[in-house]
Amino acid sequence: VQLQASGGGLVHVGGSLMLSCIMSGGILSDYTMGWFRQAPGKERMFVATIGWSVDRTYYEDSVKDRFTISRDNAKNTVYLQMNDLRPEDTAVYYCAANKGWSTYAEHYDYWGQGTQVTVSS
Repeated sequence: VQLQASGGGLVHVGGSLMLSCIMSGGILSDYTMGWFRQAPGKERMFVATIGWSVDRTYYEDSVKDRFTISRDNAKNTVYLQMNDLRPEDTAVYYCAANKGWSTYAEHYDYWGQGTQVTVSS
C-alpha cells in the first residue's frame, strides 16, 4: 500500500486549503484513514480520522469545526478540508492508513510522504 499526499502550500491567516491523499496498491474502503501533522521540533500529532463508514469521524479539539475529513472510496482518496487556518496549523501534514480505529500514530501501518502547510500572519 502506498499513500501520496498533496495539496499543501502557503496561505494567509483565515485562508483555506484542501489536502488529498491517494491510495495505491490497496483498497481504501478496507482502512481507517487518518491525518497527522508535525511542526518543526515537535512530535507528530493526530488531526483527524475517518472510519470505513463515512459517518464515523473524530477530530483533535483545536481543529474541530474548522477542518473536515472525508473520503471517496471510488477514487481511493481521502481529503482534509482546512478552513480558517491559523499560524499554529503550520506543519507537515501526513495521511495514514490502518485497519483498526485509532488516533495514535503508532497504530497506523502505512504513511504518505507528507505535504507542507504554511500559514502566514
